[in-house]
Amino acid sequence: MGRVENIHKMLPLMASIAVFVVISFVTINASRAADPLAKEQVLRYALNASDASTFEPHRIGGGQDKLVAGLLFSGLLRYPPGNEINLEPDLATSWEASSDKKEWVFHLRKGVKFHPFPGYPSGYELTADDVVYSFKRAANPNYSAASADYKGMTFEPVDTYTFKVICENPISEILMLPRFANLRGGFIVCKKAMEEKGEDWAKTNPVGTGPFIFKSYEPRQKTVLIQNATYFRGAPLLNEVVIRYMPLVSSRELGLQSGELEMAEGQVDSKWVEKMNSLPGIKALTYGPSETSVLHINMAKAPFNDIRVRKALSYGISREQEAQLMGEMIAVPLYSPTLAPPATGAITKEEAMQAGVVYEDNVPMAKQLLAEAGYPNGFKTEVIISEMTGYKKTMIDLKEQLKRVGIELELNVVDHPSFHNLIRKDSSSLVLYHVWRANIDASLGNFFHSDSIVVTGKQADVNFSHMASIDDLIMKARDETDSAKQIALWKEAQIAILKEVAVVPLTRKKTVYAIKSYVDLGHKATWMWTTSNAQISEQTKILTH
Repeated sequence: MGRVENIHKMLPLMASIAVFVVISFVTINASRAADPLAKEQVLRYALNASDASTFEPHRIGGGQDKLVAGLLFSGLLRYPPGNEINLEPDLATSWEASSDKKEWVFHLRKGVKFHPFPGYPSGYELTADDVVYSFKRAANPNYSAASADYKGMTFEPVDTYTFKVICENPISEILMLPRFANLRGGFIVCKKAMEEKGEDWAKTNPVGTGPFIFKSYEPRQKTVLIQNATYFRGAPLLNEVVIRYMPLVSSRELGLQSGELEMAEGQVDSKWVEKMNSLPGIKALTYGPSETSVLHINMAKAPFNDIRVRKALSYGISREQEAQLMGEMIAVPLYSPTLAPPATGAITKEEAMQAGVVYEDNVPMAKQLLAEAGYPNGFKTEVIISEMTGYKKTMIDLKEQLKRVGIELELNVVDHPSFHNLIRKDSSSLVLYHVWRANIDASLGNFFHSDSIVVTGKQADVNFSHMASIDDLIMKARDETDSAKQIALWKEAQIAILKEVAVVPLTRKKTVYAIKSYVDLGHKATWMWTTSNAQISEQTKILTH
């Protein structure tokens, strides 16, 4: 095996995971390092969500759950706070692959302790048994929303601190490593807590190895986490993190101004950023590239089983208008059905136009296609949408745009956890989804492989469009270890998706939040992909004020 002692030896490879737009982000002045800490090290952070959905890390969907999972749990690797383009060792200190890229061995950090739980007041040391248990669970669709990521893999302990993955097919580093990082199925759970306390207990008492320990949860109010004094990277500077659920932006604004909050998830709107920046002691920060906003069309349900109707829908939408709605500081038009350029393998506007798969902003063409499909007077369709501002605002604008061509959207607005639950039950003909994935393969597999079709798929995930014609391309690209050929296959698969009009790519959005001037995140933000966690870490602290 070719030993890889440190991820930094693989930076050229990892840089190819994705190359993104430079972040627009306000960083904390370096001179603060010498500033005295406030007596009360409590960070209160309000999310644009009405409630938590789940504390089971392998089931997480919404951003509010990603935040909590990221603070409670660890992966074998992690995206370091503020610099998420590169992976680094976390629970694993090193790893290596066989020459055929079918066997991967991870060497675990010694002395890592799980959080305390009943029967284990001091926790216990993480071993390969916990890691094997975690990935077997992550690979099981009964327990995991990310099971498709581990298809064809088997897991076994080599010894107490060594863990092996055996793959049916070769897999490149660019695809392998993100599956074992601190996202989705990559989180390591506590085997003894799950087995000895039971599934029901574990659902509301998450036990991990992260910088913070679960303390309490009040439905529709808050989740409270406390310092993990034995965290392997060092005890966090914060004693407590309070996650508040506040779907109303006005409530979050008031909380910041009154001192009830130190941080708040923002509104994806340039005017909101300007408003927050005008307030004393508050800064609104935007970072990206963050998520893509894509409208998924259920091709299994009439009238969208007719490609003419799907094209008409797409022709009725202006991506430029969608981007302008958010503001140039927040969003740009998107033509890729997966990640946004310049992520490796993503489709650019020029490539989409060259392939003849750009159907946008042409009302006469949309009306003509609807008439040909038997809908000269248009039609109505119900759409389930989240109450979260970024979702609801976008869908309201789409509703107004589509009126021009005769398509009437009847919006059923629900809370965010219900939204995620309902769309996974195939309850909406159109699904607006904001998403980030670690690479093109993850996005293709989750959203466009037939095994991932909601409800009926073998490993049902988030294939809302019922796309089923590019399985071979996805698998061929996944098995390819030559990067140039792999990228070409990814692009071919994405063009096929756009030809079927399974989705309408809308915009690439940035994440927005506001922060009090006395909060020091503890790192310089350079590249950030994920959402909601606002890069809280063991280094985050409250300065005197």
